[in-house]
Amino acid sequence: MNSFNWKRIVVKVGSALIAPNNNGCSSHYLLGIAQFIVKCRAQGIEVVLVSSGSVAAGAHLFKDDTVSVSVKKAMAAAGQTEMMATWDKLFDFPTAQILLTHADLRNRDRYVSVKKTLSTLLENDILPVVNENDTVTTDRLKVGDNDNLSAMVASASDADALIICSDVDGLYDKNPHEHDDAQLLSWVNEIDDDIYAMAGGATSAVGTGGMKTKVQAAEKATSDGISTFIVNGFTELTFNLLLQGKNPGTHFQPYETPMQEHQHWLTHTSKAQGEVVVEESFEAELKNNTEQLTSADLISVEGNFSVGDTILVRTTDGTKIAKAKSNYSSCLLSFLADQDDKDLPADFQNSTGPIISEKNIAILEDS
Repeated sequence: MNSFNWKRIVVKVGSALIAPNNNGCSSHYLLGIAQFIVKCRAQGIEVVLVSSGSVAAGAHLFKDDTVSVSVKKAMAAAGQTEMMATWDKLFDFPTAQILLTHADLRNRDRYVSVKKTLSTLLENDILPVVNENDTVTTDRLKVGDNDNLSAMVASASDADALIICSDVDGLYDKNPHEHDDAQLLSWVNEIDDDIYAMAGGATSAVGTGGMKTKVQAAEKATSDGISTFIVNGFTELTFNLLLQGKNPGTHFQPYETPMQEHQHWLTHTSKAQGEVVVEESFEAELKNNTEQLTSADLISVEGNFSVGDTILVRTTDGTKIAKAKSNYSSCLLSFLADQDDKDLPADFQNSTGPIISEKNIAILEDS
């Protein structure tokens, strides 16, 4: 057993498994997943559970035919307790609820706090159950789907593997619900445009994520050295095969050389709060480590951000060069960019430092 040599895994379960009929929680499909988690723990494998389903679990309690944003938030509030109670009944060990928004992950101090909480729970044999806090989140603060959230949690918990439960066996070369000749991809060594082209929209009427978000999650996780599986969560055979060290779905291979932790966080977890547009020549200078961003390279500033926020650095043609922590606010950078006398911003930076520092920048591979 445990021939994958996992020490810690993250299992992501979607709404279609939690509340398949939009009539509250059901343990019908969850029992096999719970047994898998129990067997993993018995083998010494630590488990973090990322569970969607609060809105779907609470929907049956509301009679309003018009589901507004406020009603969905209320559904999440009511359904979250039902969902946690359902999981609790399936385990004979303690669980802990962790509700997150993207603000908890994109802020470095709060992200480190989440890491410590997850680690402490696992050290005490408590199963963390993570979900997005749909009751309080807004468009600006939400991750949006628990596939990508599970990848962020996998990185935060230093997991060896991420297992994403779907309603199909894995990634196919075309939508298996629409094409009888669709072929399952058992292995994916590199996630490129062709792989994304194979990922269609949502196949479930209950969940918010489709195959594309699962591939996005796989890209986040594998770049951090985490093996990622997309599997069919509706069949018990899936979990029996995983326990035997066999691949029941699509296995995305991890990077041989994972990204450094801080650069991975900047690239895949922290969300840019604004943009700085720079001269095209800066791209080559940055990749050759010959220059840090100064006001001489700065053309314009977009969005509102504060000191310490993550920003996107791009050229005038839209090429995304890097994500970085800004040492200046958008207000001050806009002032510096607008100066006709370049001696003023140059003198200012000589005394206060560069706009972004080498230790707080992640060069984007797609640039």
